[in-house]
Formats: sequence, structure tokens, C-alpha cells
Amino acid sequence: MTAPYDPEDREKVVAKLPAALRQELKVRAAQLGIDIKDAVTEGVHAWREDASAAMQVDTSGGASFATYLPTGLYAAFKDDCKARDIAYNQGIAQSIRLWLDTHPLTGRRRPEAEGARRIVVCNQKGGVGKSAISNGLSQALAETGARVAVIDFDPQGHLTRHLGQEMLGIKDPSLAKHMLGEADGRIRDLLVPIEHGALAGRLFLMPSCKDAFLLDAKLATTRHVRTKETALEKALEELEKEFDYVVVDCPPSLGYTMDTALYYARTRDGESPRSSGVVIPVQAEDTSADAYDMLSEQIEDLVDDLDIEIAQLGFVVNLYDGRKGFVVTSSLDSWKSFGDPPVITVIGDLKEQREAVRLKLPLLHYAPDCEQAESMREIARKVTS
Repeated sequence: MTAPYDPEDREKVVAKLPAALRQELKVRAAQLGIDIKDAVTEGVHAWREDASAAMQVDTSGGASFATYLPTGLYAAFKDDCKARDIAYNQGIAQSIRLWLDTHPLTGRRRPEAEGARRIVVCNQKGGVGKSAISNGLSQALAETGARVAVIDFDPQGHLTRHLGQEMLGIKDPSLAKHMLGEADGRIRDLLVPIEHGALAGRLFLMPSCKDAFLLDAKLATTRHVRTKETALEKALEELEKEFDYVVVDCPPSLGYTMDTALYYARTRDGESPRSSGVVIPVQAEDTSADAYDMLSEQIEDLVDDLDIEIAQLGFVVNLYDGRKGFVVTSSLDSWKSFGDPPVITVIGDLKEQREAVRLKLPLLHYAPDCEQAESMREIARKVTS
């Protein structure tokens, strides 16, 4: 039967749902790689087709939840709620519960043979939000049930502080020392668990250390690795055996440090195309474009010199505010015109990320329903699909 509406013609719908149900929906949709609006739409279809499949849901203490349903479906659903003599909020809650119950997890989707997927977050300009994107993306991946190691590779340590952790001492073992063969012990011992809600047991941080400021100079003379570009990969090799994703937050660097990160993101022999690669945070202004030109040249040089492939998974246009006028809106159009790499998502200049940083809490734990959190989930879906 053909639906009497265009599924792409949607309208915003708002309901009041309990926090636990909202969170379960967001997490399950992320785990299965499905947009929330599509999950709710499927649930509403199932609810309308079989009234006996629905069960009463406790909606007490509900808070606002917004999504989008096809326009014709929304009207028909409201009529069905009225015919069944139940409140609209209860109907939406039952539909979501029905979708959750009929879409259980089926385990990890990553083939074991491919090992950990590696996502390097980089650009040659500071202040574009590399740490915020690395942070949020890692949280969104962990929310799906994956085990994620996020590496603060920037000696400034913004990511480390965002998550409320201390930077490693200058004389302590660190990632840089492991890369140079100067550290004792296992690199696994440097990881700090991020124990917040759904992230507990799944998200682990490797804190920054200021000794990374010296990494470029030391890589130039080290004999610990035959090829300097492989230093990061060799140091992190142990972690790939126990994690599904390794996310690397890079400093703005044109030197060996960035080369090691870009090499780490390359497509390895036998690995699916775009399974790993780089995510590029930018802003809607000209200096981000200039910085990307430098990054693109560095990637091309590495690809040519070492005969490798490095997938550019896409741009994240961060801190966007269209109210700032033509320069901002036209710059966004320019990013979108690239086509490849694509614009993964556009993240507004909103308060929740700044609040989470101030409180030293993961964004997806502090404000799981905010627009920025949804954007982080969208990045996770698109770069892993």
C-alpha cells in the first residue's frame, strides 16, 4: 500500500517523555545507526498497525522531546490516539517503546578482522573546536556500546581538561615518551576511564602531557622507529586489540607530529575504504579555509611520498551562527560546495558545550538532549556508516 504522504515532507512534533525513555531511544538509535526521526516513524507505523502490540508506559515526570514525523502520518496518528482514548504523549511513548522492543542490539557490527577503526580529528587552525569534536564524537561512539579510546595528542591539553582530568606530569610516562622509546611499562596504563552514565566502562582517555611540545624535534633524530611517520601507530598498537575505535585529537601542526597522526588514519591493507580517516573541524570564515588548504597539502604530500590512501571523512562546520551575516552564510555555502569531502554536520554556537566544559562533564552526559549532543551523534553515524 502506498502511503498517502511524502515521507520527506515532515513537520516538527513535540511530546513530553520521561528522561529514561528519551535516553534509551537516543542510545539505541545511535547503536543501530538510525536517525531518531526514522526510528519514531517506524514505531508509530507499528503502533497504528497493531494496537495489541502496544503497552502502557509510565510518562510521569516527562520533559520536552522533539522530532519530525511525516505530515500526513502525524495527523493520522493523532486521530488514532483520540480513537483509542489515550493521550498523545502516551501514544508517542508507546510507539517508541514498541520500536525499542522490536529493535534489540545484535552485537558489534565491526568485523573483528579489521581491528580498531581510527579517526583523527585535525586542522591547522586553533580554536575551531577540534577538542570539542573529538570529545563529543568519542562519547557518541561509546554511547553505541563500542569501546573507545580518545587520545589527547595536543600538548595544550584542552580535551583532558574538558573531561575533568589532570595532564600527565612532565617526567611521567606519556604517549610522546612511548613514541620515542623513552617510557617503561604499558601504554594501556596511561588510560583514564570516564565513568559517567552510559559512558562508564566504554570511554577511556589518554591524557595530554606538555612533553609533546618537544615531539617534532625529537622525532627528527630518534632511532626508535625506522620510519618517523609510524611512531604513533607503533605506540598505540597495543590499544587496538581491546578497543573498537581510537579517536585522536590533534594539535595544529605542520610537522612530524601531524604526519604521524595522518599516517595513523591511513587506509590499511585489507581495510574497507573510509573505515578510518580524518574528520576536519572548521568554522564558517576564511582563516579556516586557509588552514584546510595547508592540511590538504600535507595530506597530499604524505600520500604521494609514502604511496598510501588517507580518507577525508568530512568537514564539521562548528560554532555556526547565521545571524552574523553574509561572510558566515557564504562561507558555509563554500564548505558545502566541496562535495568531497562532504560537510558531515553544522553545529551551532550554543551554550551547552561551554557549560559542560566549565563543569568538567561529558556533553552527552550533561545535556544528552541538546542540539550539540545530537550533532555529535550525527557525526558518529556518518563517519562509521
